[in-house]
Amino acid sequence: MSRLRVEVCTDDLGFADLAPHWHRLHRSCRTATPFQSHAWLHSWWLSYGVPGRLRVHLAYQDGELVGAAPLMRVLRPLPALVPLGGTISDFTDVLLDDACAEEAADALTGALMASARGALIDLGEVRPGGGAEQLHANWPSARRQLSDSRCLELPAEGMDALLSRLPSNRAQRARAKLRKIDALGIEQRDVPPEEVPTALRTLLELHGLQWQGRGVTREHLRPRFEEHLARAVGEMTRQGDAVVTEFRLDGEVVAADLTLLSPALAGGYLYGAHPGLRGRKVDVATMLLRSCAQRIDGSGRAALSMLRGNEPYKQHWRPEVRVNQRFLLARRRTLPLLWASTLHAGLRRRAGAVLRALRRWRDGRRRPATEASGPA
Repeated sequence: MSRLRVEVCTDDLGFADLAPHWHRLHRSCRTATPFQSHAWLHSWWLSYGVPGRLRVHLAYQDGELVGAAPLMRVLRPLPALVPLGGTISDFTDVLLDDACAEEAADALTGALMASARGALIDLGEVRPGGGAEQLHANWPSARRQLSDSRCLELPAEGMDALLSRLPSNRAQRARAKLRKIDALGIEQRDVPPEEVPTALRTLLELHGLQWQGRGVTREHLRPRFEEHLARAVGEMTRQGDAVVTEFRLDGEVVAADLTLLSPALAGGYLYGAHPGLRGRKVDVATMLLRSCAQRIDGSGRAALSMLRGNEPYKQHWRPEVRVNQRFLLARRRTLPLLWASTLHAGLRRRAGAVLRALRRWRDGRRRPATEASGPA
């Protein structure tokens, strides 16, 4: 087997030119998630990246891209190399071709050792089983593995199988909600790629209405987020890595959903629903779950991911909890950065536990509210 060649891409045009090679690698990596697709990462960089900070580590075998670590350099709060994708990406990881994963991991480990002269390697939000685990196992110097966000997953099965996971009384209520949706005549359709930008604009408008007065995530309302989604999802839809679904009632779009796809999983990323659906007793969460379950059933994917977050409506379906991992890799001269990051993570974890306890205490003092339709 020939020795792998490694290089680091640091310019936007070079990153853009990697698209066809990256797409093949993404398809050849069984652990890849939609957030490692070239369309998602390159679009994210165009909207959120800082010029001069790009550090995409690449491994080639006989001219074929077999490994990629999409990173960038940050200076705050500590000098580090961190994954592209930022907080709007639920998973980060490296890509390793299944046919030579060990060799690609070895090559990327060596490249990262050379790059980590004065910076910590900080790989957060890695899904269990991800390729970054191999880099962590290979790392010859100081390293730490920490827990990151909790994600919830269901098996990649049809709606009947998902309903069978529930207690009989809860399953009956869910079936009644689905019958009500069908009786209202809500129709759904997959949006073709050329209509995706307009459909996403509608989705974001509905998302803002849905959360009005309830603390919407501000980033979802910013122009750069819409630009990123339109650019990334348009291309991902053409490649089969995303689908935008519209739900119409009396000819009007009353809900829209963005589902991201990879060989391993499907995940509902973002949706918007008109507040009027609550008045008509439409359970939006159940409607969207059925749509995604229909899409993934029989696809060969392993999981229907509810992505990050532990919201109560997700718990109704008895999902499995999967905890993302964070890998900190350091050289001798960057050991203080590793210690500082580990300490900071511990303090955040304790602060989070205190906040959750305060919320439980606060919620316990409130009178139980009527169950809302759709996500709280």
